[in-house]
Order: sequence, then structure tokens, then C-alpha cells
Amino acid sequence: MKSPYHQRDPQEWQQFVALLTQAVQENKLEELLAMLLTADERNALGLRVQIVRALLENQAPQREIQQQLNTSAATITRGSNMLKTTDPAMLNWVNDKLNGKA
Repeated sequence: MKSPYHQRDPQEWQQFVALLTQAVQENKLEELLAMLLTADERNALGLRVQIVRALLENQAPQREIQQQLNTSAATITRGSNMLKTTDPAMLNWVNDKLNGKA
């Protein structure tokens, strides 16, 4: 599957993914992410996970999700649009991990 990430050098993303993989294998993921990401970036990632969880759960309209998570409509829309471009097998996997169902 084509990576949705666009940057100056495609090797940068692959290097990041490889580093994350190694950090998981060596039980250093949290320490690595704390080093690489600011508190705001970590909060933004946490919010993105909650948005994806709520969208995949499909129990509330986007406006309600926006209000529950205290974020902008644009942020919810970006999450929704990304889900539309994601492989269905990956969506099922993430939904299972976040919501306990596929």
C-alpha cells in the first residue's frame, strides 16, 4: 500500500518506522516517543487515536464527536477523510484494537 505520508525524502519515513519497530522490540517505545515528540505532539496523537476510535465505532455523528472531544470540525473531518483512504483490513484491525470489534 502506498504511504499517505509526503515528505522531502521518502527514506525519512521508513527510517522512522524502522526505529519505532526496533524500540518496540527492545521495550523502549515510550522513552523514544517522549524524546522525539513534544507534549503538544503527544497530545495531538492521543486526540487522533480518540477521533479514529469514535469514527470507527460509528455510534455518534461527527458533530457530537467534535463536542465530546472538544476539538474542531476540521480535525474530525481530517480524521474521517484519512479513514476513507485506508485499507479496509487495516480499518478492521484498528477497530478491533480500539473498540474490541472488527
